[in-house]
Amino acid sequence: MKVLVFAASLRKASLNRKLAALTASLLERDPSLQIDHADYRDFEMPPYDGDLEETSGLPSGSREFINRIQQAGALVISTPEYNGSIPGTLKNALDWASRAKPNPLDKKPVLLLGASPGALGAVRGLWHTRVPLEALGAFVYPQMHGLSKAHEAFDDAGQLRDSKAAEQLMKLLQTFVQFANATNSTGK
Repeated sequence: MKVLVFAASLRKASLNRKLAALTASLLERDPSLQIDHADYRDFEMPPYDGDLEETSGLPSGSREFINRIQQAGALVISTPEYNGSIPGTLKNALDWASRAKPNPLDKKPVLLLGASPGALGAVRGLWHTRVPLEALGAFVYPQMHGLSKAHEAFDDAGQLRDSKAAEQLMKLLQTFVQFANATNSTGK
């Protein structure tokens, strides 16, 4: 199964980019998986505009986003929390993706992760991110992972310093892969 992994952050030093990179490396240990670790900048697109869509079609960044989702059997998104909610760029990408026919997110297994320097680990934003994904028919995995104090969580090699947090993330990834495989094997 191919798994699309990306951080919904444009900032190069993003804590969510670090978490996505770690997640991709952990998933790559499973020989049954093919990992598509995307750079969110591959999906640059203007704000959703129905007039623009009518005159020009889908922008190239949204077409790339849609294509990568269609090719994947599952998605893992590491997203920051902006003002307690979903980042505007991610919501915009989902809005553009929703314009594709067929809907690329319908019945797609999705795991949400978040990293934040705060004590809640972006969990409030993860709850808000579930809403448009579920509205688009994605099967958002019930358990999420919020990495709190993420600015202190990574060592120089990009690994988690706290072995308990590393073990929790690994177990979550394993159970999500089982969920995604089961979801995909039932014919969606």
